[in-house]
Amino acid sequence: MRATELTLGRTFALAFDDGDDFVKELTGFCAEHQIRQAIIPMFLGGFRQVGLVGADGPLQDPEAPVWEETVLETVEAVGAGTLAWSPDTDSLAPHLHVAVGRKDLNAAGSVSHLLWAKVQFIQEMMLQEVVAPTMLRPECGPHGVPTLTFAPSPPS
Repeated sequence: MRATELTLGRTFALAFDDGDDFVKELTGFCAEHQIRQAIIPMFLGGFRQVGLVGADGPLQDPEAPVWEETVLETVEAVGAGTLAWSPDTDSLAPHLHVAVGRKDLNAAGSVSHLLWAKVQFIQEMMLQEVVAPTMLRPECGPHGVPTLTFAPSPPS
């Protein structure tokens, strides 16, 4: 396990609108406000469509990460995540997980890593910028899974 104390910066409330590309709007907001790392304690609302990590059938190797995509439509969602910088792609690397309930199946649920989503009606998010230490998400281990790491803080 890795652990570090965080120094938090600005706090934002974001309200996404119907039809918004959720991840594109989030990463665009971060670029505009020069946010390279943050924690997202909560977001909630509806998605017209959402792409989640998920396989359709038994896993060939339960110890390996799943890279397949499952698409769901018309869901309510609650989620959380972190934003860190990927040194491998030199870009923001969101790590977002959601619990979604399908409106057409008595709110039948799924929980997984969010790949992309299109907002339905509204999505609300709280975002807290992390000032220090530097949070990175390099690809690690035998499967190349992007993993949260912390760069040493400069001495005070």
